[in-house]
Formats: sequence, structure tokens, C-alpha cells
Amino acid sequence: MNLRYLLLISILVMACVFPSLVLADESQEVAELSARCDQGDAGACAHLGLIYDLGPGVAGDFRRAVEFFRKSCDEGDASGCIKHVFTNSKVVKQNSFQALEFYRKGCDGGSPMGCNNLGVLYEYGKGVKQSDTDAFSYYGIACNLKNAKGCENYARIKTR
Repeated sequence: MNLRYLLLISILVMACVFPSLVLADESQEVAELSARCDQGDAGACAHLGLIYDLGPGVAGDFRRAVEFFRKSCDEGDASGCIKHVFTNSKVVKQNSFQALEFYRKGCDGGSPMGCNNLGVLYEYGKGVKQSDTDAFSYYGIACNLKNAKGCENYARIKTR
């Protein structure tokens, strides 16, 4: 049997037999991440956002996840900006103007997904004046950042 498989089974058995140990470790992790986030660590804020979004070790709480992703974004984490938009859409109706703000921060921070999604907003006029020129530009940036969907959109809009 594969060693990794045995290790995984062992961890699962331990989690079932001694759940308080697992929860204590996760509670400790959340406390440590919270302290680091409070000190401005964007990565810790993003990690907390994921924990609250996905719910391992804590009760899933999309609103808390949104708060942590926003803080991560404000601290300069481009991926936190993108995660903020997607998680926030689970809590409230999608707001194109707010999405624009966070996709722009994400793209400015080097997020290929943020650039592609900005292109989508411009192509379809969601929260901005419709502009194939701007869409083409953002799709191109996304493609240059190795985003496959950005490259597809760039090629598609180029043929117009």
C-alpha cells in the first residue's frame, strides 16, 4: 500500500478518535493568523478568509471571509481582491461597481484573473461604459500573465 495513503488514513482516524486535538490545533492556527492579520500580514488575512470561506475548523462564515479578503486586498494581496469579489457574491447580490474596484486592484497587483475579469466587465459594459478597446487591452494583459481564459478572450475579441 502507498505510504501516503497510509498516512492519510492515520490522520483521518486520529481526527475521528481525538477531534479535540485537531480542533485545538486549528483554533491555535486561527488565533495566530488573526494576530498576524491584525499586524498587516496580507497573506495571513487571505488564509483566514479561506478558512472562513471553506469552513475547516471553524463554522463557515462568508461575511467574515469577505472581511478578511478585503483586508488582504487592502494590504496589497492581489489574490485577496479577487477572492473578495467571489466570496462577497455568496453574501449579497453581485455589484458590478464594487467588482470593478476589486478586479482593478487585483489586476494592478498582477492578478491575471483580475485583468481577465476587468476585460469581461468592459466587454459587456458591467459597471463601466462598454469598450471593446479596453476589454482587448485587459484580456491582453491577462494573456501576457499566462491566463488561458484571458488568451481565449483576447483571440476572440481580436477577430471583431
